[in-house]
Amino acid sequence: MTKPLLTTLAAACALALPALAHSRQVTLTAQLKNYGGDGAYLAAYLTDAKGAYAGTLWVAGGKAKYYKSLSDWNRLSSGDAKRLNGVTGASVGAGRTLKVTANLADALIDAGYEIRIDAAVEKMRDSPSEIRVPLSTGNAGKPQAGKQYIQSLTFQLQ
Repeated sequence: MTKPLLTTLAAACALALPALAHSRQVTLTAQLKNYGGDGAYLAAYLTDAKGAYAGTLWVAGGKAKYYKSLSDWNRLSSGDAKRLNGVTGASVGAGRTLKVTANLADALIDAGYEIRIDAAVEKMRDSPSEIRVPLSTGNAGKPQAGKQYIQSLTFQLQ
């Protein structure tokens, strides 16, 4: 290799490695129960150690008028003007799986943050904080049971 190429390669690695060291990819997999109703609206979000909203990971369900049914997320995130930027998709049918991947800062992991999912299904009871799981390395890969609509939630850290 020539010196200019080595210098360019070293500079590229120096810029890329700190970015990789400060965040981790988190993949959430929510398996819904066969609850016998319409598609579920789900809001996956983070709260800090005090229960304050820290950010939205994903909202499944395309009609904003129904977001009020995701009551904990809607109440906690109402001041976040960017809560839906690039984090929405279709509702999730009974018995189906929602899989979401996000990049989270390393500082959030093992620091008292929680992954929460609110669930709502038309003509059925809403389920605020359907599932709450501490964002910790100890919980990674371990299925956690939901209360009403979610059979299990598992998250992986990469």
